[in-house]
Amino acid sequence: MGDTQTLLAILRQSADPEVAEAVGRLIAAAPDRELHRVNVLSFSAKNGLDEEKVIAAFLHAARLGLFEMSWNVLCPGCGGVLDAGTTLQVVNRTEYSCTLCAAGYEPTLDEMVEVTFTVSQRVRKIAAHEPDKLSMWEYDRQMFWSTGVDLPDDLEHEIEDIVLDSVELPSGERAILSLQLPEAFIIVFDPVTHSAQFLDVKGAPTKERQTLSLVLNETHPQHETLALHPGPLRLALENRANKRVLPAVFIGGDKLHDLIGHRKPFLTAKRLLTNQTFRDIYRTQTLDIDQRLKITSLTFLFTDLKGSTELYERVGDLVAYDLVRAHFTVLHDIVASEAGAIVKTIGDAVMATFPTPERALAGALRMREAMRKLNEERGSEDLLLKIGIHEGPCLAVMLNERQDYFGQTVNIASRVQSLATSRAIFATEAVVEDRETSLLIERQGLHPMAQRAALRGINDEFSVYEIP
Repeated sequence: MGDTQTLLAILRQSADPEVAEAVGRLIAAAPDRELHRVNVLSFSAKNGLDEEKVIAAFLHAARLGLFEMSWNVLCPGCGGVLDAGTTLQVVNRTEYSCTLCAAGYEPTLDEMVEVTFTVSQRVRKIAAHEPDKLSMWEYDRQMFWSTGVDLPDDLEHEIEDIVLDSVELPSGERAILSLQLPEAFIIVFDPVTHSAQFLDVKGAPTKERQTLSLVLNETHPQHETLALHPGPLRLALENRANKRVLPAVFIGGDKLHDLIGHRKPFLTAKRLLTNQTFRDIYRTQTLDIDQRLKITSLTFLFTDLKGSTELYERVGDLVAYDLVRAHFTVLHDIVASEAGAIVKTIGDAVMATFPTPERALAGALRMREAMRKLNEERGSEDLLLKIGIHEGPCLAVMLNERQDYFGQTVNIASRVQSLATSRAIFATEAVVEDRETSLLIERQGLHPMAQRAALRGINDEFSVYEIP
């Protein structure tokens, strides 16, 4: 543990010390299960810690080699992990299919990709480092279902009422299960290969033994639903995969849906991409150059300094440069504290992203107040900040070897900023009418003034609000 203690000491210097101590206790004393695919939001809630500080600490811990970061593509229906990798480049398909749900999904970064952290084998060996040795239901819990599925602690006991039979089947072996089928919808499912077979059991009961043969392999094709009668079934299973499989026969009713229907928050890829610590640490190689990943809702904030050219002429290059740097530092800190991230700076302008409109407006209000205080300290009006905000869908892309965003939402946010006058914040209808944003506006006693505006390069007029 000597090297681990050294790394934890470094972590305490780069991350919040209280969070770093909690991470150290997790590594030293937590059960194996809690060190695999750590849900950092659950960890935060359990320990009463700030979510943003926890996210930052685990990012630093991964950078140090204490944990390994995993990007998991999820089924939005059952919450199962359809694919996983060490970078976001794992999301490389136009559609992901879940055989358990018999549905296909176009991937988005909002709720379909979770980010988790698993303790490094060099730090502590846990059972999940060798998933082929996990028991059947621990495999289901730790490897198949995502951290957003709130499974009961006694999963093995809870699942007894909905599983007719199950078997651990080594590679190349066969097994025969003798079952008594009830009148119900039955699912034969293997979480290792994601193979599934649906059985619609209905009609008059039979005493004659029915037979069914299934081959389990990595291609996990979606088979057509078979109609069977209530009564005896001889189920022959053959494992043609290159590893053991864990098929089980489930009753696909309300109890199964209730078991996996309880959900809890998890760290999404969208939220991580809008995290300042992540952007600071992982500057490159987040996405492949050819990737275009959809985000259904992201909030963009653009700022610019009014009259910056005149500022350089008035106070000189050196003083102006120091002022602009000070303003960038303030904006960086405010954006990070509101769960956002600065994507890039363009001259004296800033492009930032936030997970929600409310966070963006909260940041904008703090930016405006911070500039007022800086001007007050200097006894001048040198730093006059123009701010524009818009929310909507976009694409996460790689531009100039950096993770960036593309789409009409980005264009509109930039155009809205160009409407702003000094000290006024301009936001679109999508931002102002957001529920949480409306509550913030009400708490602050603000009175947005609506107007129709023509935005350069945008055909239709937009409803924008000036927030004085």
